[in-house]
Amino acid sequence: MKPADHLSLYASRRSRLAALMGEGVAVIATAPEKLRNRDSHYPYRFDSYFYYLTGFIEPEAALVVVGGKSLLFCRKRDAEREIWDGFRYGPEAARERFGFEDAHAIGELDELMPKLMENQPALYYPVGAEAEWDSRVMRWLNAVRARARTGVAAPERLHDVRVLLDDMRLIKDTHEIGVMRRAGRVAAAAHRRAMQAARPGRMEYEIEAELLHEFRRNGAQFPAYSPIVAAGAHSCVLHYVANDARMGDGDLLLIDAGCEVDGYASDITRTFPVNGRFSGPQRAVYELVLAAQLAAIDKVRAGLGWNEPHDAAVRVLAQGMLDLKLLSGSLDEALEKETYKRFYMHRTGHWLGLDVHDAGEYKRSGSWRTLAAGMALTVEPGLYIRAADDVPQPLRDIGVRIEDDVVVTASGCEVITAEAPKLAGDIEALMRDA
Repeated sequence: MKPADHLSLYASRRSRLAALMGEGVAVIATAPEKLRNRDSHYPYRFDSYFYYLTGFIEPEAALVVVGGKSLLFCRKRDAEREIWDGFRYGPEAARERFGFEDAHAIGELDELMPKLMENQPALYYPVGAEAEWDSRVMRWLNAVRARARTGVAAPERLHDVRVLLDDMRLIKDTHEIGVMRRAGRVAAAAHRRAMQAARPGRMEYEIEAELLHEFRRNGAQFPAYSPIVAAGAHSCVLHYVANDARMGDGDLLLIDAGCEVDGYASDITRTFPVNGRFSGPQRAVYELVLAAQLAAIDKVRAGLGWNEPHDAAVRVLAQGMLDLKLLSGSLDEALEKETYKRFYMHRTGHWLGLDVHDAGEYKRSGSWRTLAAGMALTVEPGLYIRAADDVPQPLRDIGVRIEDDVVVTASGCEVITAEAPKLAGDIEALMRDA
């Protein structure tokens, strides 16, 4: 998003936060830069809450909301540093370009915050997120309290501002959904490229390179998380990220990879045969997981509970495990005793947005949250059959996960990553054409 665009969008979010706060002052800082080694930094990525309210992507910045107004604290212009590190807006230009009522140099924050906190009943900030910021807030509070004999009152209440912002971020607006659609399309193209590049004898990291190439080629700024490129038995390791093994003929390849576009994440998993043809046992497991995913997606509807897609997927998977002789007994017994968890041990999805596992509670007052239009989530059932003496030989070391990004709509849901093939026949055709 260009700085001059969508100023009203960010301003309206800040106004909404102010309304939810009522009286009080809020301070939200962006993420600090992090050293990778000695004098080399990790690629910088802003704090999601700060960006959600500002659209400002420079480090060393903080937002203050007080009295219905928003103030930005950011770095000064510095001709010497800009030669080395690039352009900085500086307070004055940032105020104009990003629509703040006022802006100051970040070095003035410690001086001005106690004044901004005077006679405010409550202080809102991300409590406990950063020990350094907790200490800083305490210093500000103590500075205000030290002036009590002059008639100045310090905030009596501390609130975690993320409680308010999480509910705001949970419902995506039209702009956010548009960006997420783009992130989904880019990631889907990368998965298609990976399918066409895979073949026996290649290394997992070669396929990872194809993913990263397609992400950046299409304008994604980063991978949304470390890609999982897991062949053979590695497909049964949920968070395998070594990606350094050679792919064998007859292996399945599980790829969990998404990209970040303008701060918003995509998150896709596809599983396919390295040699381009599912074996009979591989297809049986794959079709079971696909059926579970489709059953779950059918339950992504406004008015239904968060848990209903998961429950639908578990029911299909558990019956399939019984049919494949992975479990014994009845379906009711498998569900009641949760014996299915040996082969399916995670939930079926999570919120998605500025963070891969995005902001928002899953339960309210002990009850699963009700889905509503604008919510975005993943739907990702899987089956992970690690080799064991009691596992049928043809099924050993088969790991399958199928994951899509889904937005709840007023009339149903939209799968925004549908351009990544997932029907077994479509995958085989794409790989054959390659």
